[in-house]
Amino acid sequence: MPQFAYVVLSNPVAGREDEYNDWYSNQHLADVTAVEGFVSAQRFRLADAEAEGAPQQRYMAIYTMETDDPAAAVERLTATVETGQMYMSEAFSMEDMAIHLYEAITPVVSANAKD
Repeated sequence: MPQFAYVVLSNPVAGREDEYNDWYSNQHLADVTAVEGFVSAQRFRLADAEAEGAPQQRYMAIYTMETDDPAAAVERLTATVETGQMYMSEAFSMEDMAIHLYEAITPVVSANAKD
């Protein structure tokens, strides 16, 4: 089945970073991976915010999707948010977030197991 990465770049609302991180890590990742087509999730914090060309968003979530119809999976996710079925914390800033969908073009490459 085709694999995709759904990448969300975001920031917390000023002064609410702890609340944002708690909600995102302990609730939101599981909520999204419960949506059909989404199979895993992981969060990252920008390590080189001062680097030239660094994004303005300090946090990134990468959701792995396995689906023949990524648009339908994203529509299901959007519908759960818009209908209120999925809780969205007010600590999550909607103002400067960015979302991108990438299609896998190679299998995962891993380092060889060490003895």
